[in-house]
Amino acid sequence: MEGVVILEISKRIKQYRTDNGFTLQELADLSGVTKGMISQIENGRSIPSLTVLLSIVTALQVNLSEFFKDISQEEELVIIKRKDTYDQFQKEGSSGFLYERFLTRTIKNSTVDIVFLTLEPNSYRDQVTTDAYEYKYILSGEVDYLIANETYTLKEGDSLFFDGRLKHVPVNKSSKPCKMLIVYFFDN
Repeated sequence: MEGVVILEISKRIKQYRTDNGFTLQELADLSGVTKGMISQIENGRSIPSLTVLLSIVTALQVNLSEFFKDISQEEELVIIKRKDTYDQFQKEGSSGFLYERFLTRTIKNSTVDIVFLTLEPNSYRDQVTTDAYEYKYILSGEVDYLIANETYTLKEGDSLFFDGRLKHVPVNKSSKPCKMLIVYFFDN
């Protein structure tokens, strides 16, 4: 599947889940898919198999034709995203991590996902891994990045590139938000 299609499917699953008032656990119980897998799918970090996708859509009580309506693999050549149209999301199990996705595209067998992250003071999340190489650019503020038991302090204008398969987490110990641009490079 193309990156844009995968992200649209992820967004739709989350939208239908929240519209139905289901928690991740309730959808997991109804679909027979683990809560962690649903969270990863909703956040675009995992691609569901056809069986898993059908189980989730069935549990959401959505007609398949309605669920897939208007999903297209056609890529636009020029893309303009206005700030008020960025997709806002928060990863499960985190607090104070406010993401805004503004571009995801598949380019020659690789998917690029570009997001803004506003990291609030004293925010928390366990260390995670991703199936992507990650580039971080600090737009404002300061952050400590813990990567594979090493700590890297980054300030405004600094950047970082690493293999997301290493356990990592940003920590904002300051009293001001840290805003960063993140680019994920996924191999297809």
